[in-house]
Amino acid sequence: MPTKPLGDLKGMIGRSRRTVEGFEVEAGKVAEFARAVTDPDSVFLDAQTAHERGHDSIPAPLTFTRVGTFPRYRSAGIESGFDLGFRPEHVLHGEQSYEYERPVRVGDVLSGTTTLSDLYQREGGRAGTMTFAVFETIYTDRNSERVLTERATSIETTGAVDDAGDPSTPTDRGASTDHERTTMEPRSISPREGVPDERVGAEETPTVGDTGPTITVEDVERRDFVRYAGASGDFNPIHYDEPYARAAGNDRVFGQGMFTAGVVSRVLTDWFGIDRIASFGVRFRSRVFPGDTIIASGEIVDIEADEAAVELEATARDETLLTGTATVVFD
Repeated sequence: MPTKPLGDLKGMIGRSRRTVEGFEVEAGKVAEFARAVTDPDSVFLDAQTAHERGHDSIPAPLTFTRVGTFPRYRSAGIESGFDLGFRPEHVLHGEQSYEYERPVRVGDVLSGTTTLSDLYQREGGRAGTMTFAVFETIYTDRNSERVLTERATSIETTGAVDDAGDPSTPTDRGASTDHERTTMEPRSISPREGVPDERVGAEETPTVGDTGPTITVEDVERRDFVRYAGASGDFNPIHYDEPYARAAGNDRVFGQGMFTAGVVSRVLTDWFGIDRIASFGVRFRSRVFPGDTIIASGEIVDIEADEAAVELEATARDETLLTGTATVVFD
């Protein structure tokens, strides 16, 4: 249970705070983040490639705004978030979604305003009473124009963590963890055959039942979780500190849900290109552990006018890690 009364927490619904300020999108950080989610697409690494694909500058991966959790983007006088009294070791990241006005690009300077849009409780069986907090963050550029809207659901449990979501850094931006740095060689990533040359072209008409590329990340390692922590700012020790993870009721460390979401986002950007993605959302179902192989895929399930609805899935050990949806726009 949260350390604050439920009535006080519900009284915070509707409140908004500036949570991100001066978030400068840098080429080096975009490249680091892309590698952390195992994406070797040169559009995220090379300005010339980005220009050849019609971008004014290098675009950032779909989940890049996770980097905004770094304290460096909270300048003096900026609120760090909502203090809900959630215990970090018992927080699940239940859902995450994005609506894009355009891709985030190198050279952007972003600000984020977060609203606590809902808070409620449910009984969760083994997990005990579950407290849900739903946040909406609007990111704008230096011209105060909206770039994207991000929505996240955090769940605090009273019992042991199970595989109903991603126990990860709370999305209320209010909890602090130790920021550790680890230097390591990057994961060896094989070039993707046929990508991006075989992306769906503007002149092509997609059909219901079309399937996209299958993304496979073999033999996930602990250092993948540490590398993602360094790239994203998600330094919850439950992902790299074995004693801490066991003390919280887990058998061992496990990956950030948003690491898996980043891997899944590759299905969309490989398939359609980042500029066509209007929305992307995931619901976390279970966790990825060291030694697992992540397999991500997608299928078009509906087409209306110039939009296609895509369903996504990631699995490991014959378990569903997450399910997702996306909207793709065709001009």
